[in-house]
Amino acid sequence: MLTRKTVGGTEPELAAMRRLNKVLARLPRFRISCQATRFALQGLLKLGQLRGSAILARHGLRAEEKTVTVEGASVALRIIHSGRPPKAVVLDIHGGGWVIGNAQMNDALNLGLIQACDVVVVSVDYRLAPATTVEGQIRDCLTAARWLLDAGNPPFAELPVLLVGESAGAHLAAACLLELKAWPALLQRVRGALLYYGVYDLTGTPSVRNAGPDTLVLDGPGIVAALRQLTPGLTDDRRRAPPLSPLHGDLQGMPPALFVVGERDALFDDTVLMAQRWGEVAPAEVWVVREAAHGFVHFGVGQRVIEGVWAWARQTLR
Repeated sequence: MLTRKTVGGTEPELAAMRRLNKVLARLPRFRISCQATRFALQGLLKLGQLRGSAILARHGLRAEEKTVTVEGASVALRIIHSGRPPKAVVLDIHGGGWVIGNAQMNDALNLGLIQACDVVVVSVDYRLAPATTVEGQIRDCLTAARWLLDAGNPPFAELPVLLVGESAGAHLAAACLLELKAWPALLQRVRGALLYYGVYDLTGTPSVRNAGPDTLVLDGPGIVAALRQLTPGLTDDRRRAPPLSPLHGDLQGMPPALFVVGERDALFDDTVLMAQRWGEVAPAEVWVVREAAHGFVHFGVGQRVIEGVWAWARQTLR
């Protein structure tokens, strides 16, 4: 069953979104295919993270870097703990168009989630393209999920699990859930999925294909070409096949899910179509954020929306 609602509609929220959108309209759009842009953004990201541990410490949190291995496959994790025994664990998969980002990227968001929901957060430091393929990134996330969900794996053996993904991370999270169907007992431990403005069809949904040159944040005209560049040597039929395109997968057995997307996001159709398919077989909600652009949760707007997400997470994990 699918529930759809529009959120972020108060006058202060809309005013903040409009101010942000004016700034975003003057900035260059993110292009997955531009190598110089990728290097520059990754460098700026790491520079801005130099004081990350100190910021966490001020809130009584600490980060642990850990590499885990499952059946010969290894992946790096960033585990953020509070001083309290957690009530649940979040498996977090960052965004960045498959080509930038790292496990520290969502620290600010995860800090709020930890404080609001009494959870421990395990962030996946999956390999970036072009060092690996999208299939390789799915395997990295699956390795992290299998390690976390293994009932014999302390200290998370009895805790409920929430899977969170944003943008490319939402794609990887959905693909990972499809792959987890091979381990039904592990999949059953996932109580919910929180997916922000993901990509669910690597051949491009209508809102991607019709995105104009004035698309905010993402380079609308280049998205389809970039998706092809990320999956070299594949036909569109192969790109459309799950788990590469979770929209076309068998969603039977999926946990309850909350999908969040902005009205001004080129990935709008990805989210709405995926939520509709999910809702055919499992409880699903889709929240459409008024006038919000892609990535709005990182830009200091939509706090009431995020607080609503925390409330949904608490209820789902209860």
